[in-house]
Amino acid sequence: MTKAIAPDRLTGVWSATPTPLTSAMKLDVVSVKRMVEHHLRLGVKGLFLAGTCGEGPVMPEKMKEDLVRATADCAKGRLVLAAQVTDNSAARILDNIHAMKRCGADVAVIAPPYFAIESTKDGLLRTYVDAIRASDLPVGIYDRGKHSPVFVPNDVIREIYRQKKVILVKDSSADFDRMRIALKVRKERPGLKLLTGWEFKCVPYLQAGYDGLLLGGGIFNGRLANLIMDAARAGDFARAQKLQDRMNRMMWAVYGGKKITCWMSGLKKLLVEMGVFRTWKSFYNYPLTESCRKAIQKVMVRDADVLMGMVLS
Repeated sequence: MTKAIAPDRLTGVWSATPTPLTSAMKLDVVSVKRMVEHHLRLGVKGLFLAGTCGEGPVMPEKMKEDLVRATADCAKGRLVLAAQVTDNSAARILDNIHAMKRCGADVAVIAPPYFAIESTKDGLLRTYVDAIRASDLPVGIYDRGKHSPVFVPNDVIREIYRQKKVILVKDSSADFDRMRIALKVRKERPGLKLLTGWEFKCVPYLQAGYDGLLLGGGIFNGRLANLIMDAARAGDFARAQKLQDRMNRMMWAVYGGKKITCWMSGLKKLLVEMGVFRTWKSFYNYPLTESCRKAIQKVMVRDADVLMGMVLS
């Protein structure tokens, strides 16, 4: 039997957090504690661990387990913890779910397979459904739409969302047709919580009725994202968009402009400057240009009011 999570804990602002690494490319447990406390300062409700932003697809499996275990030990139930369990078959997904549960995860998150031998609609649906139905954790679905190497068709994603153990959706498809599918299924299943991962365009999703935001930049823009949520809940979508525009300027500065040339390196460098991470080491090979360094320093000054927690113990 899967454990129940209070529905209100699945709404609001979530962070698809990056993973702190030491200079030797090991998990930085000291920074994991800082990461947890910083998210709590920002008003973040839950963490998605080892996702795309968390480098889960490229980190060793043991490091992924250590990350979830260390985060659970630090969070002590104060944050809902969702962990990436994506794989290429239901059997492998279930192995990952068992491991993540042992390490303290509350939710298992399934994205499209990295590659699919059975890439027919029936094959994809069977992979998802077999894993979901046998899962001993509640399930979240990470929809990357056409941005994933394996595309899950609209009618298949609809059936996946209808599965009873699916409680959460991270919709990063950037596709309003997929948004409408998710909203329609939620009418059938009111307990399903919908979070958008399209962090540069949150407002239309909140205006349509999504329950929250699950952002790769949540570790630094979480407070601003909460202000966007507050404005949307009050029906002030003009203010929400103004705040979104500010958040976009922050992200473009940190990530290396609209081409996102410094994405992970810039994000982790900002966290070093904020005292959350101790290095900007990453498994991804993004550069850290001089222009990106200068932009991060400007963000540190210009956006200090929303970054929060510049010096952490």
